[in-house]
Amino acid sequence: MNWQAAEIKPRERIIVALDLPTAEEALSLVRRLSPHPGLFKIGLQLYTAAGPEIVRAVRDLGGRIFLDLKLHDIPNTVDRAVESAGSLGVEMLTIHLCGGRAMIEAAVSAAVPDLLLLGVTVLTSTDEATLREVGVCSSMQDQVLRLAELGVEGGIGGIVASPHEVAALRSAHGSKIKIITPGIRPADSPAADQKRAMTPAEALKAGADFLVIGRPITSAPDPRAALEQIVANAV
Repeated sequence: MNWQAAEIKPRERIIVALDLPTAEEALSLVRRLSPHPGLFKIGLQLYTAAGPEIVRAVRDLGGRIFLDLKLHDIPNTVDRAVESAGSLGVEMLTIHLCGGRAMIEAAVSAAVPDLLLLGVTVLTSTDEATLREVGVCSSMQDQVLRLAELGVEGGIGGIVASPHEVAALRSAHGSKIKIITPGIRPADSPAADQKRAMTPAEALKAGADFLVIGRPITSAPDPRAALEQIVANAV
């Protein structure tokens, strides 16, 4: 896909998170939402339950894939994992930027040309207290910006961060990178375990390119109607 901002249509900015326990539930949701011009996110829960076959199955239904595995290991292992993900035909893949420069560069070197490799900065479930628990003395924004800079220097094409850091990231890097934001919830949805959240409209106004949205769509009585309402209110 052409990842230039001008080429991304409004509906393509919504990434639906298939955070579901079984392949059957995930594929049922994909069918209900199809055709959806955006991507479907497959994360650790679903990938662990269903394996790479779930990627192929969603693609067979016409779905585009954001594989959110947040790879973080020795450079050689991450290199091989990125190669494997590329062979599945996914369009986005995440690595943890705290893996360091050598790991980032190994991932970038293994990525196929059409794969947008994304660097995860700090999870939306993390707050300042969590940073202190793991020995990080920087502020949240400083830590996100530090990791993003490391990723950009290593050749990463996009950054995953909470919507609260989007404006600072856009100021620092302009249009050089894509910014993908989880922690997106409509105003009438509970924040749950995401401590740094925003509404879709707020995140887009801050400068996000893509919005990852799960439970407000997947847990709705009518997921299609929920998706349409989010698009109408956000874009």
